Amino acid sequence: MNRIFSGIQPTGNLHLGNYLGAVRNWVRMQNEYECIFCMVDLHAITVWQDPAELRRSTRELAAAILASGVDPKKNTLFVQSQNPDHAQLAWIFNCVARLGWLNRMTQFKDKAGKDRENASVGLYAYPNLMSADILAYKATHVPVGEDQKQHLELARDTAQKFNNDFGVEFFPLPEPIIQGAGARVMSLRDGSKKMSKSEESDYSRINMTDDADTIALKFRKAKSDPDALPETAAGLEGRPEAANLLGIYAALSDRTRDEAIAQFAGKTFSEFKKELTDLAVAVLSPISTEMKRLLADPAQIDAILSEGAHRARAVSNPIMAEVQEIVGFLKAQ
Repeated sequence: MNRIFSGIQPTGNLHLGNYLGAVRNWVRMQNEYECIFCMVDLHAITVWQDPAELRRSTRELAAAILASGVDPKKNTLFVQSQNPDHAQLAWIFNCVARLGWLNRMTQFKDKAGKDRENASVGLYAYPNLMSADILAYKATHVPVGEDQKQHLELARDTAQKFNNDFGVEFFPLPEPIIQGAGARVMSLRDGSKKMSKSEESDYSRINMTDDADTIALKFRKAKSDPDALPETAAGLEGRPEAANLLGIYAALSDRTRDEAIAQFAGKTFSEFKKELTDLAVAVLSPISTEMKRLLADPAQIDAILSEGAHRARAVSNPIMAEVQEIVGFLKAQ
């Protein structure tokens, strides 16, 4: 069976974009693949994280994943830092990947901005850790959005170079699973910007912890325009907020955007927003309620994650033992 690896950072305020872009897809993939799902806290600390907040956010993310329907008995669900194989393989890949490869990574340029010299080494080298996340399990497939294709290409290049350097056919070249509709959810306040945890206004996003009343309020206040909804996709040109809200409706209802456009063609935003709100509440409120139940018992969450880490190590430890042998490390007595 094909093996999937997918990870998400536990950096707080899990929102609708994270759910539609990653977590919901995990639920759908769990019956088709052998799935390894990871909360990548090592990636999170490439920028400063308050320790207490990082622990809280990690449990909150785990609760959201479980409440959304990921079955920890069918899948491996764990926290990245609880398997040291990720960090060890990342160092080996630091010595395999080339500096020029990392210099081409656009996400570092975006995140470091003009203050590149003060960015952490971890932020610069984290694509090698991402390669290690995938290849420590010899994953064959990785779900990716548009902004992650470059990192998967780096993982493939690193696997190929490792194999060539040591004259082995050891690591597979992982293939992408391209995410469909709903993978890119935009801000409710500005349809040209991606929905983000870091945006100042809480009205810019639907948090997975929001209750039904809050979800309804945020969609009512979501930015729109005075025109009726269009009859074709071409009519969304220059209307980013309309495109975003129709895309959200399509994703939540498991329809294409064209089907959503056809359903609401000619209707006002007030009519459309009522149906969007009802749908969002129906889909998201049960998840929010179950999250709150799980978060009331952190010991239960920790136990699930501990068992997941044990299962993750059971897969990666034999692979890492072979890597150490290939590289030439002495075995511990």
